[in-house]
Amino acid sequence: YDLGCSLGAATIAMRHGINEQNCKILAIDNAESMISRCKEIFLRDEKEFQSDTIIHPINNDICKIQIKNASMLVLNFTLQFVQKEKRSSVIDSIYKGLNKGGLLFLSEKVVDDNGLKEKLLNDLHHDYKKNKGYSAMEISRKQASLKNILTPETVNEHQNRFKRAGFNHSFTLLRYFNFISIIAIKND
Repeated sequence: YDLGCSLGAATIAMRHGINEQNCKILAIDNAESMISRCKEIFLRDEKEFQSDTIIHPINNDICKIQIKNASMLVLNFTLQFVQKEKRSSVIDSIYKGLNKGGLLFLSEKVVDDNGLKEKLLNDLHHDYKKNKGYSAMEISRKQASLKNILTPETVNEHQNRFKRAGFNHSFTLLRYFNFISIIAIKND
C-alpha cells in the first residue's frame, strides 16, 4: 500500500524493488486529479520496466479504507495532513491489516519539544532553501499556505502511537532537519 500516493514515486520505487511473484500495490490518494496523473505515470513505467506486479490506483480517503493482507505500507508525508484525532485509528488500521513481519514506512515533518532546537532546525532548513534559490517571500508563502493544514508532531508522539497500536519495533531510519523517516515492524 502507498497511502497518500500523490504522483506515485513511492509506488514505482516499490514496484521496481519487488522480487516476489504475484504482488499488487494499492496506490491510494483522496485527490482524483492525482490518481488520474498516477495512472498515466504508471502506464509509462509499465512500458519501461517489466514486472508482474500490478498497481491499482484508488481514489479514496486513507481514513476510510480497510487494509488487508499487507506486507508493506508507505505513508510519505501523509499522516501530517490527517486530523490529529484520526491519526491513531489510521495507524491501528494499518497494524491490523499488516501481515506478521510486515513493515510500515513513515516519513513526516516533525517538531521538537525543545524550542531552541526547533528554531535552529527551522532556521537551518530555511537557509537550505535559500541556498537552493528560494526567495524569502517564497519560503514565507509556503509556510503560510501550510499553516493549519499540515500539523506536525514530535517523534515521541509517533513512536507512542506505534506502541499503542501494537508495533513492538520501530526506529528512526533517517532524519534531515525537521523531516524524519521511521520504520515500524509488526512482529506478532
